Amino acid sequence: MESIFHEKQEGSLCAQHCLNNLLQGEYFSPVELSSIAHQLDEEERIRMAEGGVTSEDYRSFLQQPSGNMDDSGFFSIQVISNALKVWGLELILFNSPEYQRLRIDPINERSFICNYKEHWFTVRKLGKQWFNLNSLLTGPELISDTYLALFLAQLQQEGYSIFVVKGDLPDCEADQLLQMIRVQQMHRPKLIGEELAQLKEQRVLQTDLERVLEGSDGSGMLDEDEEGLQRALTLSRQEIDLEDEEADLRRAIQLSMQGSSRNVCQDTPQSSSTNLTSEELRKKREAYFEKQQQQQQQQVDPPGQVSYPCERPTTSSERLGSDLGDVMSEEDMLQAAVTMSLETVQNNLKTERKQ
Repeated sequence: MESIFHEKQEGSLCAQHCLNNLLQGEYFSPVELSSIAHQLDEEERIRMAEGGVTSEDYRSFLQQPSGNMDDSGFFSIQVISNALKVWGLELILFNSPEYQRLRIDPINERSFICNYKEHWFTVRKLGKQWFNLNSLLTGPELISDTYLALFLAQLQQEGYSIFVVKGDLPDCEADQLLQMIRVQQMHRPKLIGEELAQLKEQRVLQTDLERVLEGSDGSGMLDEDEEGLQRALTLSRQEIDLEDEEADLRRAIQLSMQGSSRNVCQDTPQSSSTNLTSEELRKKREAYFEKQQQQQQQQVDPPGQVSYPCERPTTSSERLGSDLGDVMSEEDMLQAAVTMSLETVQNNLKTERKQ
C-alpha cells in the first residue's frame, strides 16, 4: 500500500489529484492544467468569432467566465480529456449506448474516472487488485473484484458520471509490485474531514489534560492522600477502643444480671425462666405471703392453744432488704446492687488481663 501514489485533497484541485493518481506520479500541476484551460477558452473564442465579432452571441461569450476552469482550482472534463491525450489516453462514457453494446466486464478494464458536480477521482487496477484513489480519503481503498461492479452502480445511482480510460497507462512501481503480491486491508481509510475532526478532538482533550496537570501540584496531591489515610487510621483505632469498652461494659452487665438472677432463685420458692424486675419480684413476694397468712387464719385453732401468726423463714437477702428499706428506695437499692456488681466484675477482668 505504501508504494501506491496517492495525492490527498488540497483546495479544489481534485482534477489535478485525479490525473496524478491515475498516472501514479506528479505529472500535472495547476499551472499546466490552467494552460490547457486557457488554450481551450481561446479555441472556443475563435469558433464564436466566426459568426462575427460584433454579434450579440460573441459579446455575450466574452462577458461570461471560463467554462473550463475557475479561481477555486476546478477544471472541466475537456481539460482532463486534453491532458490525457498527451499520454495517448481516451475517455469513454461508461453508461453510453456505444460502450454498453460492447458488454465489457468492468474488471477487464484498467481504470475509471468518476465525476460528481465539481469533484473528480480515480478508480484504478494496480497489479491484480482494484483501488479507490479518491483524494478525499486518507489513503487508497481496496476494492474486491466482486464489489467493483456494485461500487460503480452505486456511484451512478448517486449521480456520478463515470468515464472509462482507454489506452496504455505509463508503467509505475506499484503496478509492478502488485503483479507479484496481493495486499490485504484491515481497516478502511476514513474521509479526510473525519480524520481532521478526530485529530481536533484529541488535541482538545490533550490540552484540557495538560491544563489540569499544570493547575495541580503532584506532591500536594500525595500529601493530601497521606493525610486522609492517617485520619482514617486514627478514626479506626478510636472505634476499636470504643468497641472494647462497650464489650467490657456489656460483659459486666451480663454478669451482674446473672448474679441477681441467682439470688432471686435462692429467695423464691419456685424458679422462673422469665427475667423479672425488682418491683415485679417484690409484688409477687407480698402476694405469696398474704395468701399464706389468709390460709392460716381460716384454719380452726385447737382448744387451749393460742394462735400466732405463722412465721416464715427470713433469708439474708430479705434481712438486708428490711434493714435498708427504711433508708433507701427500691430504685436506689437496685442501682447500688448494679454498681457493686460492676465493680466486682471490673476487678475480676483486670485480674484476668494481668494474668
